[in-house]
Amino acid sequence: MRTKTSMLFSLLFLLVTAFAANGQGIIVPGPCGRCPRPPRPVPPVALPRTLPIKSIKIDTKIVSQVATTHLEQVFRNDTDATLEGTYLFPIPESASIVEFAIWDGDRRLVGEVRSREEARRIYDEIVRRQRDPGLLEYAGKDLFQASIYPIPPHSDKKLELTYTQVLKAESGTVAYRYPLGSGRQTTQIGSVSGRIALESKEPLRNIYSPTHAVEVKRSGERNSVVSFESQTGKEPQDFQLFYTRSDEDFGVTLLTHRDAGKDGYFLLMISPKDDWSEQEYTAKDIVFVLDTSGSMAEAGKMDKARAALLYGIRILRPQDRFNVVSFAGEERLMEPRMIQADDQGRKRGESFAQSLRPVGGTNINQSLLVGMRQFEANNRPRTLIFMTDGLPTVGETNPTRIVENAREARIPGVRLFTFGVGYDVNTALLDKLAAENGGVADYIEPKEDIEVKVSNFFAKVNYPVLTDLRLDMAGVQTDLVYPRDLPDLFRGSQITLIGRYSNAIDMDFVRLQLSGKAAGANRNFLYPNLRFPLRSESNDFLPGLWATRRVGWLMEQIRANGEQKELRDEVVDLGTRYGIVTPYTSYLALEPNAQPQEVTRIGGVGNVSGGLRRPTKDAPPPPSAMKSADAQATTGLAGVQQSKRAREQKEADRFDRGELSSAVRTVGGKTFYLREGVWTDVEFKPEARLPETTIKFGSDEYFTLLTQKPRLGDFFALGERVVVVFEGKVYRITAAGQ
Repeated sequence: MRTKTSMLFSLLFLLVTAFAANGQGIIVPGPCGRCPRPPRPVPPVALPRTLPIKSIKIDTKIVSQVATTHLEQVFRNDTDATLEGTYLFPIPESASIVEFAIWDGDRRLVGEVRSREEARRIYDEIVRRQRDPGLLEYAGKDLFQASIYPIPPHSDKKLELTYTQVLKAESGTVAYRYPLGSGRQTTQIGSVSGRIALESKEPLRNIYSPTHAVEVKRSGERNSVVSFESQTGKEPQDFQLFYTRSDEDFGVTLLTHRDAGKDGYFLLMISPKDDWSEQEYTAKDIVFVLDTSGSMAEAGKMDKARAALLYGIRILRPQDRFNVVSFAGEERLMEPRMIQADDQGRKRGESFAQSLRPVGGTNINQSLLVGMRQFEANNRPRTLIFMTDGLPTVGETNPTRIVENAREARIPGVRLFTFGVGYDVNTALLDKLAAENGGVADYIEPKEDIEVKVSNFFAKVNYPVLTDLRLDMAGVQTDLVYPRDLPDLFRGSQITLIGRYSNAIDMDFVRLQLSGKAAGANRNFLYPNLRFPLRSESNDFLPGLWATRRVGWLMEQIRANGEQKELRDEVVDLGTRYGIVTPYTSYLALEPNAQPQEVTRIGGVGNVSGGLRRPTKDAPPPPSAMKSADAQATTGLAGVQQSKRAREQKEADRFDRGELSSAVRTVGGKTFYLREGVWTDVEFKPEARLPETTIKFGSDEYFTLLTQKPRLGDFFALGERVVVVFEGKVYRITAAGQ
């Protein structure tokens, strides 16, 4: 039975004013230095730098900008010794500790919190002793520290921490952040799950995470629950969440990032309210064009496509109008012209859908033209849904002429959405048809369910609330904004615009105007006091997110119009500069101290740069490299996957670092490559001859510099050897032994 003495642990709430970075809580094995404790035996084993984290559970409740976060962490001691450790957790700025508890078996021990004047010295000693640069990320402005003993061998140690904080809100947008990505070098992290409950007196809008795929469950307009899970073994990144509180019909969220002397980046989100009356929805015209060629009989495709069509017809509202066109060797119309979607009309549509049978060839050209001719010029939202599982085999089969014919037959304002089923489709043709007609191409791979995917799309477009959108940015100088053309807004949807801005002065009172058509009438919405600052260090994910969307748009141009040198070169440049995987640039997994291999493959020829290994004539391409020909594949698995990849990048609302190799890091909006054991900023160009400062890792000058320029801590945490360009200077960190 353990003595009371051995069960003691001390808790220290440290108010230090050093580095601004935040990090995940960790346990550093070894004595706490000046922490008060009874004498304990030194374990006769080599101590790990930090204990691995088996699991993390985050449960947060945010009420009127006050967030209460309850954290449960389970650490693992895989050694043969009973360990003592120092628990470190960087508390967010302005947060207060509510409770800290350690579990000893099935007993929950609650500690007390007190201040500690020696915090800075203790922490610096831990960093120097461990010689782990990753620990720098734990030196937050407010650092919580606890000495923990015992940690039994081959066992788990569960800790709980609860803290509260008042969240910042700018222009009505509330931001919440939980540190997960910091310390990626310091400790292994297993499963991570989070639940964030939002409660507001005003309607919640634009609930958005740029870092994680989240599930949002709404309970009315003022209560939502956001949840996420991170994969075990995948490099974690800080969890960020934004949301807006607004009574407007269309809520707006604006996020910006701008480094001194550079262009800025902005993210603008627009989302409608939830409680629309039936009279507020816009009546629409829709034409369903369905491939009924013989190949649709395979794998039950026809049955599933018919079920999706039936769903699309049944959810139409009485004020809508519709028609159905089936096509094989020749087209077949349900009715000569559109009919009302009243009870009788929907019954007619169901009967026609039930009669469809798969037989014959694939006449894409004629069916498209017939579908286009169903529309007339009016103020309604007009949508053509085109679904096929094959290549054009009947009538006009030349893809270029099919596109030209569709262009000539186009009715202004009609949006064309194409669905390719399986791999035997011409993705370049379907992509171009959708892009030229204000829609989007999507693909249903053999493993996916046609009925589910298409029905979900029908459910989305059934409730248009604002169409023909226009934005007036009130004099802000913007460029390369994506999407290039604003889509329509539907109930439950959200538009995410991202672009660059370059105004030469701070613009603190920008009056944005959103215009469009709602229920057949023109509407204008004004949003005053939006800020486009000259400098904003927050939201450093925006440059990478913008670059991802730019790459998606460039790849769409390449696929639609053929490869051009300037487009290809820009894709390579963006992929390299921002650490984005593209069909032209792949990053190979490397040994920890190996040189990164950035392979640009053009026309099947490997061009290797940056001191890379040049492949031999007979050597196969590395598994992660992709030939540029795949970027232009028009059919088959490669064509479908490249089209879907380009669309995902074009519509990206997260900057996902998960695809990068261990030799690439994105930190603080910068990209670093591991070159000859040195983490090197992609912005570093020797020929630029910028002023350079060389400092040894862990020296007094090292800590002094970090105190003066806290943001450097994010970059220095990469390792003992780092080269970074910051504020017009080069900082070179060398290993202590050099």
